Amino acid sequence: MTLVAFDFDGTLSDSEMMVLLGEQYGVAEEIEEITTRAMRGELSYAESLYERAALLEGLPEAEARAAYEQIYLRPGAADLIAALNDAGHTTAILTGGFTPGVEAALERDGAEVDHVVANELPVEDGHLTGDADGPLIEGTKDEALEALCMETNTDMDDTVAVGDGANDLPMLKVAGTAVGFVPKPAVRPHCDVVVATMDRLTRVFEEDGLL
Repeated sequence: MTLVAFDFDGTLSDSEMMVLLGEQYGVAEEIEEITTRAMRGELSYAESLYERAALLEGLPEAEARAAYEQIYLRPGAADLIAALNDAGHTTAILTGGFTPGVEAALERDGAEVDHVVANELPVEDGHLTGDADGPLIEGTKDEALEALCMETNTDMDDTVAVGDGANDLPMLKVAGTAVGFVPKPAVRPHCDVVVATMDRLTRVFEEDGLL
């Protein structure tokens, strides 16, 4: 069987968690500016995440939950995940986003994956601390994918990675099959297949014999 690892923001979902959180606190523009600087290579991913998280210090947990409730899976994503699960494959989400947002979106559509590797925004006394924690801040998605392969006894050749952005490149480069979901220009050359919808991704998996 195959291990299929999805990115979340920009892939399974077209939402951007940090922007939605920033909108709850009136700092969305500042968050987008930091993201832009990171995309220009002025900041590492870890530096950009810590800076963005710091802007959210003091955000009430209830408002953070309200932001997470605005996160939706793309049309067809839940059906594709269910089909992969029914076919006996291992499904995973590897995201620099945050566990509560992923879980809220999955729960809304009744979708389940075998593994979620995500980051956290710590809460104290009912408010975000302004810190960030998790395996995909300093760690990279190739390391996370390799760890899942060891945990599930899966060969790397039997993995599929689906992503769109620069932080997906490490897992796209090591996966048996690299799928770009409307990939950024720098990512596209590293993709074996490029798709723009979940329906098209489903057809690709059918053509490859996964479904």
